[in-house]
Amino acid sequence: MSFDNKVVIVTGSSSGIGAGTALAFAKEGASVVIVGRNEEKMKNVSTKCESLGKKPLVVKADVSNDADAKRIIDETIKTFGKLDILVNNAGMAEQTEITSDDFMESFDRVMNINLRAAVYITHLAIPHLIKTKGNIVNISSIAGTSTTGTAALVSYCTSKAGLNHFSRGVALKLAEHGVRVNIISPGPVRTDILDNLSIPNFNWDHFKATTPLKRYSEPEEIADLILFLASDKARGITGSDFVSDNGLLLKQ
Repeated sequence: MSFDNKVVIVTGSSSGIGAGTALAFAKEGASVVIVGRNEEKMKNVSTKCESLGKKPLVVKADVSNDADAKRIIDETIKTFGKLDILVNNAGMAEQTEITSDDFMESFDRVMNINLRAAVYITHLAIPHLIKTKGNIVNISSIAGTSTTGTAALVSYCTSKAGLNHFSRGVALKLAEHGVRVNIISPGPVRTDILDNLSIPNFNWDHFKATTPLKRYSEPEEIADLILFLASDKARGITGSDFVSDNGLLLKQ
């Protein structure tokens, strides 16, 4: 798949799925916009992208800040003159149960990054995507479908369920403009998001025991799926949710 002359924004691309996606697009000739908050990690991804293809645009930004979100789009258009693909990947998770005193503070943080930021950036990007007949790939989670064993992650599950419904609604609206919108719902992927949760006795071998395929995914696997959905090979696909979970939902 070639993405020559395509401009791609990948939010949350300093590590994990986002970093893998930025590298994959760079390898296929795209002009990539790296978005994140950790300057050192973004610099590392940028250097790797440049070694594979073109020099990317690096935008340090907090996607949940409206001014930063607008700056992401503005700097992209100023630098490259257009936008072809938006990958809303930035996300976070916190363990807080509904009975906890600090639940609402945690809920607002998770919803602002996982859902509201994606909604606002999409809103800002739409005029540019209509011009290029581009597309959007939103990174959700199987947690948006099933809450089995995730009572302490109810905010995360809710944000991903909301992202799924938002994606389908936008897909229907933008279809008249030739703009496609799709969802990817990964299961366990080896990224910082799970490591940072500090779950007692957690280890990655746990997922090898719980998934039917006895494995967890690497970020590059999800990146491959993102590139497919963003390519002309998926020109007839919109409003769809692609699950890549090593069969985990089969057990729920």
